[in-house]
Amino acid sequence: MGPDLYMNTAILLIGGNLGDREHNLRQAIQLIGERAGQVVQQSPLYQTAPWGVVDQPDYLNQALEITTELDAHSLLTCTLEIERTIGRVRQEKWGSRVIDIDLIFFNGEILSLPDLKIPHPRMHLRRFVLTPLNDIIPAYVHPVMHRTVQQLWESCPDDSPVHKL
Repeated sequence: MGPDLYMNTAILLIGGNLGDREHNLRQAIQLIGERAGQVVQQSPLYQTAPWGVVDQPDYLNQALEITTELDAHSLLTCTLEIERTIGRVRQEKWGSRVIDIDLIFFNGEILSLPDLKIPHPRMHLRRFVLTPLNDIIPAYVHPVMHRTVQQLWESCPDDSPVHKL
């Protein structure tokens, strides 16, 4: 990488509740580092209650900050391919999964495409997203809501349990 190369910053949330959850998250981080960009920060692992469809095993979740040469849509394509590599099969919305990689923030951009919305449109309503984000980017200002991640976390209406491992 040359010094004049423009680098983007993306915030991802990875998670899963099937199989060897810790191994799957480690594999996702490794593949993100190989295919998408450099992992700059990672939150601790959190065990979290399922959201949406509640009759399923608990999740492990982790937030990542990466730098990447990819644009937002290319990063989405890359993360979907990483999910397939690890064994994700999309069946039920909010259903159990081996791995999930969500693009939460990308630079300070606001995007609304049919297959990609940035910032993630429901992140401020989900404690399992905000808690690990608050570990790595508490002062980051949400480009739509104009509140920091810490402020969103403090006012989050979701009271689902989130436990640091």
